[in-house]
Amino acid sequence: MTTSRTARNILNFIIFQVGWFICVLQPGLTSAGVVALLLAAHFVLVSQRRYPELQFIGFGVVLGGLLDTLWFRTGLLAIPGQDIVQLAPPWLVAIWAVFLSTLCHSLDWVGRVRWLPFTLAPVAGPFAYWAASELGAVTLPEGLLSIAALAVGWLVLFPLLLFIRRSLYPELET
Repeated sequence: MTTSRTARNILNFIIFQVGWFICVLQPGLTSAGVVALLLAAHFVLVSQRRYPELQFIGFGVVLGGLLDTLWFRTGLLAIPGQDIVQLAPPWLVAIWAVFLSTLCHSLDWVGRVRWLPFTLAPVAGPFAYWAASELGAVTLPEGLLSIAALAVGWLVLFPLLLFIRRSLYPELET
């Protein structure tokens, strides 16, 4: 296990970025499996409170997966070549899992400034989906309406995830 908090945060950020790019560049079940291996490395090398962090990630994955499923079902988000998506695909759920690990480490600082999650999330969240659409992993069929819906979803979900982490898993606070 890496002992320096800074080193753990850097490693966490790298694991997230690698996981995101793997899933977006090669969306599929295999990329979700690779992210599972990256998360295992995260729990060995980065996490110091494995069980509560795993619970938090599981809780967040359900919420993020439900939000993505809502966007797919309403036609605000789509997968190229697929007419109907009933559930968020495993590779997208894997991105949620690796992203949620950052809320306990490399992105922990975002929750320390009250207004920051409300200004950062509606920009950064949709930007990630837009970037994924530019790389061909997803499409935003409704254009600006899709981006606006993503922004609203992230405006609600991101602060909620921080609240859940703080309220239900206070041992994850640094």
